[in-house]
Amino acid sequence: MTIKQGLERLLFFELRENRHAARGTVARTLLCGIVFSVFVGAAFAQTVESYQPLSTIPPASPTPASSSLLNFDAERAAGRPASSSGSSTAIASTISVPSGYQLGTGDQISVEVFGEDDLRTAARLNSDGAVSLPLLGSVSLAGLTTSQAAARLIELYGRDYLVNPKVNVTLVGYAKRRFTVLGQVNRPGSYELPEGSSEGIDILEAIAMAGGYTRIAAPERISVKRRDQILRVDAKRLARSSGSKGGFRVEPGDTITVAESLF
Repeated sequence: MTIKQGLERLLFFELRENRHAARGTVARTLLCGIVFSVFVGAAFAQTVESYQPLSTIPPASPTPASSSLLNFDAERAAGRPASSSGSSTAIASTISVPSGYQLGTGDQISVEVFGEDDLRTAARLNSDGAVSLPLLGSVSLAGLTTSQAAARLIELYGRDYLVNPKVNVTLVGYAKRRFTVLGQVNRPGSYELPEGSSEGIDILEAIAMAGGYTRIAAPERISVKRRDQILRVDAKRLARSSGSKGGFRVEPGDTITVAESLF
């Protein structure tokens, strides 16, 4: 074998080996492509099977509102303030108070310290003219107007407990104030002064509450016992001069006695 033939033979085997390697690469490439196509096809089929049109998806169930929210909406629709858990002591509605009215035994007041719900209080002045308040204990307020009482409580709360407190005191009910009518009236007895009559009532109104005079009454001879004094009243003359309003005021604790006519 000549050198030329030997080189040609080596070149032939080299080319054949290269062709086999190329075929193997192509085969491997085709195999990977087939596997990839199968994988993608399976994934697509699974996606199609799980797909649902929007119209067939059932709507989500709404979360039920809590009872507190329902109560709030119902109360608001009814025009009432919504209730809340842990609310503080209820404060009664206030009443009209004459200018300069001084608090006295039996009067009911409300005390509100702004920003401090735990200090809200509704109470009556006791026989000593005092009320019991959170932190402060017994505080005497008799003889003070509501404004003066508020200033007093601001001073006490600000002294040891609160910084720049704001206090409001309102009158929510008068003390149960009574008067008595005796003698020549149709229904003698003890009567309660009407609510809101802080300055008392007219004596003719007091007689009317007791059923009016009897046939033998002497309206010109009426005595009124007020604490340690006896007052003489001529209700007949007062009625003539002042009409239905006699001009004499009956105060809490008064005892009215209508005398009997002598003729």
